[in-house]
Amino acid sequence: MPHFINVILPLPLENHFTYSISEPEAAFLKPGMRVAVPFGKSKVYTGIVSGVHQNAPDVYEAKPIEQILDKTPVVTTQQLKFWQWLASYYMCTEGEVLRAAIPSAFLLESETIVQLLKDAEVDEMALSDDEFLLFEALQRQSAMKIAEIIQVLDKKTVLPVINSLVEKKVVVVNQEIYEQYKPKLERYIKLHQRYSEEAAMHELLDDLNRAPKQRQVIFTLFSHTARSSDPLKAKELAKKSGASSGTIKSLIDKGVLEEYHLQIDRNQFEEGDLDELVQLNEFQQKALEEIEDSFKTEDVCLLHGITSSGKTEIYVELIEKAISEGKQVLYLLPEIALTAQLIARLQNYFGEKVIVYHSKYSVNERVEVYQQVLQNSEKARIVVGVRSSIFLPFHDLGLIVVDEEHESTFKQYDPAPRYNARDAAVVLGLMHKAKVLLGSATPALESYFNAEHSKYSLVNLNRRFGNVLLPEIEIVDIKDKHRKKRMTGHFSDRLLEEIRETLSNKEQVILFQNRRGFSPILECNTCGHSPQCPNCDVSLTYHSHNNQLRCHYCGYHIAMQNKCMACGSVELSTKGFGTEKVETELKALFPGNKIGRMDLDTTRGKHGYEKIINAFEQGEIDILVGTQMLTKGLDFRNVRLVGIMNADTLLNFPDFRAHERSFQLMLQVAGRAGRTEKRGKVLIQTYNPHHQIVQQVSTNSYEEMYKEQLEERRQYKYPPFYRLVRITLKGRDYSRVNEGAEWLATSLKNSFAENVLGPEFPPVARIRNEYYKNILLKIPQQQSLSKTKKVVSKILQSFKAIAPYRSVKVVVNVDPY
Repeated sequence: MPHFINVILPLPLENHFTYSISEPEAAFLKPGMRVAVPFGKSKVYTGIVSGVHQNAPDVYEAKPIEQILDKTPVVTTQQLKFWQWLASYYMCTEGEVLRAAIPSAFLLESETIVQLLKDAEVDEMALSDDEFLLFEALQRQSAMKIAEIIQVLDKKTVLPVINSLVEKKVVVVNQEIYEQYKPKLERYIKLHQRYSEEAAMHELLDDLNRAPKQRQVIFTLFSHTARSSDPLKAKELAKKSGASSGTIKSLIDKGVLEEYHLQIDRNQFEEGDLDELVQLNEFQQKALEEIEDSFKTEDVCLLHGITSSGKTEIYVELIEKAISEGKQVLYLLPEIALTAQLIARLQNYFGEKVIVYHSKYSVNERVEVYQQVLQNSEKARIVVGVRSSIFLPFHDLGLIVVDEEHESTFKQYDPAPRYNARDAAVVLGLMHKAKVLLGSATPALESYFNAEHSKYSLVNLNRRFGNVLLPEIEIVDIKDKHRKKRMTGHFSDRLLEEIRETLSNKEQVILFQNRRGFSPILECNTCGHSPQCPNCDVSLTYHSHNNQLRCHYCGYHIAMQNKCMACGSVELSTKGFGTEKVETELKALFPGNKIGRMDLDTTRGKHGYEKIINAFEQGEIDILVGTQMLTKGLDFRNVRLVGIMNADTLLNFPDFRAHERSFQLMLQVAGRAGRTEKRGKVLIQTYNPHHQIVQQVSTNSYEEMYKEQLEERRQYKYPPFYRLVRITLKGRDYSRVNEGAEWLATSLKNSFAENVLGPEFPPVARIRNEYYKNILLKIPQQQSLSKTKKVVSKILQSFKAIAPYRSVKVVVNVDPY
C-alpha cells in the first residue's frame, strides 16, 4: 500500500499538496516536520508536513519528496490548528501564514548546482562550442550555479546546453538546498593536555625564557585556570595578557595551546541580583483579586486602568503565578520602542527566564528564540514580543498579556495574513486553555463593548500609583492666538511660558506632533504649484536635515528646489509642519537646551529606540519631540509638561475611527506627564477648542466618549455592531482597476444588497504607480460570518477567472481597521 504526506508550501496556494513517500519514511514522518519537495518544473521548496496518510490524490500524480530536513517536528500540532483558524478567518492561505509564522532561515529555497560527473569519459570532439566551454569551466571549478554558467557562456538560454551534457553523461545537475541558519560560535583557548603536570609546565616556562610575550600568555592562562573553572575566550586572553593574536597563534602552532569553539546565545542577558516584586497598593491588590476571580469563570479579562496606575505591577504578579505553575507566558506589546524599558523591568524580576522576539532581530536571533520556545527551555518561560510572537511554538501557555490592547500596530496590513494580534491572541488562549488579560488606559471600543456585554470580564483601576494626581489639561485656542499675534512659529505664548518654567525647574518636556519631516507641502507663492511624487498621489515632504523633498509612501526623493518647477518663481514657502520643523524652531527658541527627536527617521537602527529613550531617561535631553511612538506606555519620571502641537490633524481624518483614535492618542500622550508627586501639565493646541473629543480628553471621560462614539457606530452600521471586510483592488492600468471594481461591487451587491459600499478611491489613490480602489462589505451581527466569507470567496474566484482582470491584484482585509 503506497504512503503519502500532505505538505503546506510557503506559497499562496489554496490547498495542501500531496507527495508520495516510502514505508520507512511514513513511519518516521510526523506533522510539523520540514521536508524539501519539488514543485513546478525545477523548483524545490521547504514545506511543512500537515498529515501522513494512504489516499492518493485524484487530479495529479504525487511526486516523491527530495529529503526530510528534521529529526523532530519544528511546528507543533497546536500551531497547525492555529494556522488553519487564521487562514479561514482572515481569508488567506495557510502558505501565507506559514511564511509569516516561521523564521525565514527555516524555509530553504533551491539553487541549481551543475557538477562534472566523476570518471566521465568525454569525447571532446563530439561537444559543441558552448558545451566545450562549459566542460572546460567545470574542470577549473568543481560546481557552478546556473547564474554563473549564464555569465561564462554569455547567453540566457543555457538549459539546453546543460541538458545535452546531462544526456551525454558529462555533468550531473542536482538541486542543492542551503541551510541558512548558522549558530554563533565563540573561540576559546586552553592549555594542551600534556602540560597539566607541574614538571612539564616548568619545562615549558624555561623553554619560553627568550619569548617574554608568549610566557606572559601562559602565565595569564595559568592564573585564570587556578582561579576559575570557566573557559577563557581568545579575545579575553589577548586583552589580559596584552599579547597580539599573532603571539597566541604561534603558541597554538607549537601545540602549546589548543583552540576550541562553543556555541553561544545571541540573546544575552546581563546577570545581576533580582529585584523583589513590588508591594501592590490597596487598589492594585483589589484589581488583582478581581482579575483572579474572573479567571475562574471567564477566559478573557479587560483591565481598564488609567495611565500610570501601575498595570505593569499587576501583570508581573500574574506572570509570577503562571510561571510558578510551570506555564509559559506571552507578553504582547504594540511597538518595539516599548520593549527596551519593559524588558529591563521584567529582567529585574525574572532574570533570564525572559526572552524577546521582534522584527529588528536578525534572522539568526529569531531562529534561536524560536528553538528555545520549541524546546520549552527555562530561558523562554516569558516571551516578550510584538505581534509576530503569537506564532511561536508554545507548549504550555498559561497566560497571555496584551498591553495597550487598543493600539492599531497590533494589526498587520501587508503582506497576508492581515491579522489582528489582539483578536488572534484571544483565540490562541482558548486553544491552549490559557487566560488572556487585555490592558489599556483607553480600551478599544470593541473590547469595552465585549466587556459590557459579558463576553469578557471588566476590572477597573482608576487611581494612579502612589495617589499621584492626573495631569491638569489646558486647551489653547491657536485661532485666537494667531489673531492676537501671540504665536511664535508654531508655539503659542502659553506653551512657551510653560516650557520655560518647566526647564527652569530642571524638569523635562515632551512635545507631540504626529507627522515626521520638516513640512508636508512646499508651495509656490506665485502660481500655487507644489511638487508632487511622480509615483503616488501625494505631495512631497520637505526634510531639512538632508535638504530633500521625500515621498513617505514610496521613498522617491529629489533635492530641495530653489525655484518653482512650474513657473520658475523663487518665492517658495512651506506649509504645515512635522517633527523636524518643531525641532528646528525649538533650537532657535531654546539655544541652551538639549533637544531630541524620536520618529521613524531617527530610530532606524536596531538600538535606535533604546539610545533615545535612555538619553531622555538620564536627563541628557531636555525637550523630546516625537510622533505617536512617544504615546506608548513609556515611563519617564521627570516629565512635567506635555504639549500637543496640533490636535486638529488627528481629528480631521477620513476614517470612522478618527475620533476614537485621537482620544486615545491624546490621553496616552497626556499620561506621560507628572508620574511622580508633583502634578503634571498638558497643553493641547487646537483651532477647534470646543470639539467634543478635545473636551472629553480634558476631563478624562472615557465613558462619555465611549457612549457617544457607540451611538454613532450603531447609527452608521460600523463595528462593534457590524463586521467589516475591505476588498482592495490595485493595478497599474487605471481603467482595468475601475472596471474590475465595478464588476466586483455589482456581484457583491447581488448577494448583500445595501451592505456593500463602494467602489471608492481611497484618500491616496495611487501608490508606487498602482491605482487603488476599495469596496467595503458590512456584515450584520445576525448574519453568519463563515457563510458570508464562502460567498465572497466564490465571487472572487469568478473574478479571477475573467481574463482582462487577471492583472488586477485583489487584497482581502477582514476587520481592516
